Amino acid sequence: MLFNSLAFAIFLLLTFVCYWWLQRYSLRVQNTLLLLSSYFFYGCWDWRFLCLIAISSAIDFVVGIQLGSTTHPRYRKRLLTLSIIANLGILGFFKYYGFFVDSFIAASEQLGFQAHPHTLQIILPVGISFYTFQSLSYTIDVYRRHVQPTRDWIAFFAYVSFFPQLVAGPIERAAHLLPQFLCKRTFNLAQAKDGLRQILWGLFKKVVIADNLAPLVDEIFVNYSDHNGVTLLLGVLYFAIQIYCDFSGYSDIAIGTARLFGFDLMQNFAYPYFSRDIGEFWRRWHISLSTWFRDYVYIPLGGSRKVSKAHHLANLIVTFTVSGFWHGANWTFVVWGLLHGLYYLPLVMTGNHKRHHDIVATGRWLPNLREFVQMGSTFALVLLAWVFFRADSVSHAISFISHMMTSPWRAPTLLKGLPYLALLFTIEWVQRSMPHALQIEHMPVWVRWPAYYSLIVVMFLYGNTGHVPFIYFQF
Repeated sequence: MLFNSLAFAIFLLLTFVCYWWLQRYSLRVQNTLLLLSSYFFYGCWDWRFLCLIAISSAIDFVVGIQLGSTTHPRYRKRLLTLSIIANLGILGFFKYYGFFVDSFIAASEQLGFQAHPHTLQIILPVGISFYTFQSLSYTIDVYRRHVQPTRDWIAFFAYVSFFPQLVAGPIERAAHLLPQFLCKRTFNLAQAKDGLRQILWGLFKKVVIADNLAPLVDEIFVNYSDHNGVTLLLGVLYFAIQIYCDFSGYSDIAIGTARLFGFDLMQNFAYPYFSRDIGEFWRRWHISLSTWFRDYVYIPLGGSRKVSKAHHLANLIVTFTVSGFWHGANWTFVVWGLLHGLYYLPLVMTGNHKRHHDIVATGRWLPNLREFVQMGSTFALVLLAWVFFRADSVSHAISFISHMMTSPWRAPTLLKGLPYLALLFTIEWVQRSMPHALQIEHMPVWVRWPAYYSLIVVMFLYGNTGHVPFIYFQF
């Protein structure tokens, strides 16, 4: 059930009406509806994998209660280890089994051995990386005594499976989202209106921009040898915008949908392509994941405190590489993560990795020359890494880059994607200080409503009606 489908619109409307009608009864009844609705939503993908969410939720619910009822250090560590092994074991089997088998076969052949291990045809459950990390963060935070364990299993199961962000995030923390399931919620009209605006903007980015760029990106990356260098560069630019609009579009729809039900989800994207260095980029791109790896991988490894400079830099490289591997069972994602780690090292070594927490060009219409160069150079580094993210293999990425750099740089073809880029950058630049680009309730009515209707009309005229799945569903 895709967000950009009529089936989801009907499902959302029915769930919304029933949810607020049940407010007259009790919070537990509302949470039960959300739980059943979320399981139904996920079951529409493949009902067989509902057991995985239930198992993961049950293990962490019980582990959380046990962690809260004992102070014995060794027993607490065993409980946390159980949660980590169970969650990462399920994730690793379904997502990485085939990758490790194929890598072993390839390595054996390089050494002159013929290996033919039995492989299974394993289907990757949609969204498993997201809900696994969300559930796992709960037990880690309970172990650290950052949150109190809950004994309300309905609220906890609903927290893990909450349908707006179940399939592709944002990856929420228990300290932020779980208490919202335990407190009475009242309908807020202003909050609901803003949710609808964010849903509209997310749908526009997905069906108009991302889905119209997708066939251009596919053509350029699949048949890269048939295109000149400028067209290949244009293809990388198209993919950068496609994946941003596709993924941030999902996040906008998820956050907006949650607001309809009285929930506040964390911001997942904050105009990352206006970043002035890689450090700022990662504070603005997929924020829920980058902060997850910071808190649950980078800091446990030692972070930057009381460690040598070499140890600190190694922690960064490991964190970025693991983050890349989280995205998929392919060496291309590992290289993508490693590249960003290498980009980040010079900032750390010079002590400049914590700059730029403000909005670029605050109070000005345009950036100054220094800001423009910073944004351009950062974007260029991000584009280079995106080649590996999009390519089918590392060799494909290297060949693509080699052909882009050595083929004649003539006038590019496939220019019909440029208007989408211009539209996106213009709107987001103007709104770069807002949580989302369609937060325009402060503007006059003669500005707001034409903007809403224009987006809707453009979606009907130019939106891709093929219900293209979101890119991050594969992760």
